Amino acid sequence: MKKILITIAAFLAITGLVVSAQMQKRHDPAARIQRHVDHLTKELGLTPAQQQQATTIFTDATTSQKSFHDQMRAAHQSLKAAVQKNDSAGIDQASNTIGGLTGQMTSAHAKAQAAFYQILTPDQQSKLKESEGHGHMGHFGGPDGPHGPGGEGDHD
Repeated sequence: MKKILITIAAFLAITGLVVSAQMQKRHDPAARIQRHVDHLTKELGLTPAQQQQATTIFTDATTSQKSFHDQMRAAHQSLKAAVQKNDSAGIDQASNTIGGLTGQMTSAHAKAQAAFYQILTPDQQSKLKESEGHGHMGHFGGPDGPHGPGGEGDHD
């Protein structure tokens, strides 16, 4: 019985380590960018030079989005605190901050999309437009979707 319990405990410990490693890899921006570039390479036939350019574009975009994400989290926390205090001025201030950050995030993402689009050949641009029209590629310009790391709603 004791041997069975030790075996089960060892199995659970190993399983936990494997799951933890997989979760870290999933949330690792560099790994996420690499998976995205690999997918785009498969879909569009990116050259090695384009792969490098895309990796740089997406890495730079992810870095700038991280700052927005941190600011957005703080703004949402301020909004929550203002709501709990029934602080109308605080609610307005936090809401305006969130609105401004959303605009900046949208602009930064669109600029990354534009930069990526410019490195593509006309044939690749056509393939990309076709893929987007069928919903296969989602937001082509970056690995993080329309709202940066963590995607929509991941701001608290």
